[in-house]
Amino acid sequence: MTFRLLVSAAALLLSLGCHPSRPVLDPGPKPDVGGSISGTVTASAGAVALGARKVTAINTQTGERFDVSTTTTGGYTVRVPKGMYRMEVELRGGETLATQPDATEVDAGDLDAGRNFVVAVR
Repeated sequence: MTFRLLVSAAALLLSLGCHPSRPVLDPGPKPDVGGSISGTVTASAGAVALGARKVTAINTQTGERFDVSTTTTGGYTVRVPKGMYRMEVELRGGETLATQPDATEVDAGDLDAGRNFVVAVR
């Protein structure tokens, strides 16, 4: 038992000697740190939650699109890089938008909440 312990300790010490003691730096490109946009999608003047709806955040400068689906409570949260975004929601037959959020600017660490949609049925 003592011999095994001695061999294990020696192996550990040898493996430590193989690694540099300074930190490893990643010279590769860094992700663009952004924030989140959240809100709800409802109908009947906000009384009915619309789940399983695609919500898209579109960067107004680049055209890059970020899609998420609403939860059963109609809520959504989408993580996006820094930038200015306009929001779209999937509509179905006979639906129009009664309320749509204004464009929003997202900075690092932002949570732009309250970007709500209200869908009207014709």
